[in-house]
Amino acid sequence: MSQSYEVIFENNRKWQETKRQQCPDYFKDLADGQNPEYLYIGCSDSRVAAEELMGFEPGDVFVHRNVANLVHGLDMNAASAIEYAVSHLKVKHIIICGHYNCGGIKAAMLPEDFGTMNPWLSNIRDVYRLHQEELDAIEDEHLRYDRLVELNVQEQCLNVIKMACVQERYLLDGYPIVHGWVFDLRTGRLIDLNIDFKNILADIQKIYDLTDSEWVVNARKKAG
Repeated sequence: MSQSYEVIFENNRKWQETKRQQCPDYFKDLADGQNPEYLYIGCSDSRVAAEELMGFEPGDVFVHRNVANLVHGLDMNAASAIEYAVSHLKVKHIIICGHYNCGGIKAAMLPEDFGTMNPWLSNIRDVYRLHQEELDAIEDEHLRYDRLVELNVQEQCLNVIKMACVQERYLLDGYPIVHGWVFDLRTGRLIDLNIDFKNILADIQKIYDLTDSEWVVNARKKAG
């Protein structure tokens, strides 16, 4: 067994001791349950650690990660995480966080066959197709990659807003609010793209409205 692997357990032991010294009931409180206000959907990239870059501790953020922080309607993994966070954990904010220098974004912009990754990357290529005129007008390749990262985050925010559980909970409670962020690996800065959640929801409601059902109306009446 490699030394680099064994050191993980030594690091874990030190971490346990440090946490107990800081707060004797830390692990007891952690085991009692979670009550996060945030659902974070980010990229699987090993350089982007959700809690650390947000300055939070375990239990503060419910996290789902995949290649290029996608939210696809047929991805049951992402859909289940969102449904659980929204309907059971009652999170107040859903954050889609991309990052500059994303390998998935770069791969989707290359004319190459990536095998089993092709269907996944196709979702990013769809974002490029929707915004092709804007992206093709950017001559600097690095700036074009950066802009696609941002546009991809915006499109994934739309995909979250389309979901029934998000719409229904928002009608009932005024939450969750959907946010789009980008993490700049080059500076360590989080960038809020200022997604206008309320106006986006209003704009797409005619097409993507999934809440026109009697039980939602009744539930709102009871909540009132």
